[in-house]
Amino acid sequence: MAEMSAAAERRAAERREVKPFAKDTDDPHLLSPLAPFAGEKPAAPAWFRAAIDAPHERHKVQVEGADVEWLGWGERGKPGLLLLHGNGANADWWRFVAPFLADTHRVAALSWSGMGGSDHRPAYTGDQFVREALAVAEAAGLGERFAVAGHSFGGMPTVLLAAGHPDRVAQAIIIDTPLGDNRRPPHADDPKPHRIYPTLAEALARFRWSPMQPSPNPWITDFIARSSLRQAEGGWTWKFDPMLWKNFSVGDVDGVAGRISVPVAYLWGEQSVLAEHGVVRLIRTLLPAGTRFVGLPDAHHHVMADQPLALVSALRALLA
Repeated sequence: MAEMSAAAERRAAERREVKPFAKDTDDPHLLSPLAPFAGEKPAAPAWFRAAIDAPHERHKVQVEGADVEWLGWGERGKPGLLLLHGNGANADWWRFVAPFLADTHRVAALSWSGMGGSDHRPAYTGDQFVREALAVAEAAGLGERFAVAGHSFGGMPTVLLAAGHPDRVAQAIIIDTPLGDNRRPPHADDPKPHRIYPTLAEALARFRWSPMQPSPNPWITDFIARSSLRQAEGGWTWKFDPMLWKNFSVGDVDGVAGRISVPVAYLWGEQSVLAEHGVVRLIRTLLPAGTRFVGLPDAHHHVMADQPLALVSALRALLA
C-alpha cells in the first residue's frame, strides 16, 4: 500500500474530529473545584513539590512607568526561553513547568502589566506588551535571540513579537491561542470591580477556570488560585486588573501571523473549548507554511494545569 502524503495524512486526521469538552455549569466540581478542601492545600506529588521549590529569581523591571514582574531559572549564557502567560494569570503559572526546561535554557516568565505582581495601567496595547517582553528578555539575560512560548492570551504578543522582531526571536511557540476567533471574555465591555473575600478559604472556593474545564490535578489548581490572589483591606481579592479588557487594544494579530519568518509551532489541547478542531483548521490558514502543529491528547485549554508533563515533553522536543 502506498504511503499517504503529508497533506493526505493531515486531512485524514482532521476528519477524525476530537469532540472538545462540553462545559456543564451546574457541576459544583467545575464551578468551585477547591471548595471541598476548605482552604487546605491538596496533597501534591513529589515532582510538583520539587519544581515549585526549585531555585529561581524574582525581580521587577520598569517599562514605560509600570513595574513588570519576572521570574528566572537556569544559568545566564544558555539559550534563552521566554514564557508568556494567559489572561488573568501571572508568571507563577509557569513555576512547575520552567524548572524542567532550565537544564538546557535560561528561562524567564513575566507577569504582564495589569496582572500578577506587575503594576496596573490606565490602558493596555499589544505593542506595549511586546515592549514589556523585550525588556524582561534583556533584564533576564536571555541573549541576543531567544525562543518565546505564549499560552492563550500570551500567544497574541507572541505573534506580534515574532513577526515584528525576527532579529530577537529565534523560535515562536503558540499554545492554545484562538487566533482568527474573537473570544473576548464575558462582560469585557462592562467590567465590575473585584469582590473582597473575608478569608483566604472563601476566596479559594470562588476560583474557577475561565473557560471552564475540569481540575484533574487539584494541587495545581490550588497553587494557581493562591498565586492569583492578594491580600487587600478587608480580606482577599484577585490580582488582575478587572478593567484590562475594556481598556485593551491588541492590534492586528491575525494580519501579521502569516508574516512570521522564524520557526513557528502551534500546540493545543484536544479537549480545549477555545482552540477546538474547527478553530485549529482556521489557524492553519493564518500561520506560515511549515508551521508545526501538535495536539496534546486529553488536554483542555489550560494545558499546564491538566497535562503539565506532556506540555514539558512537547516543549523540550520543539526546543531541542
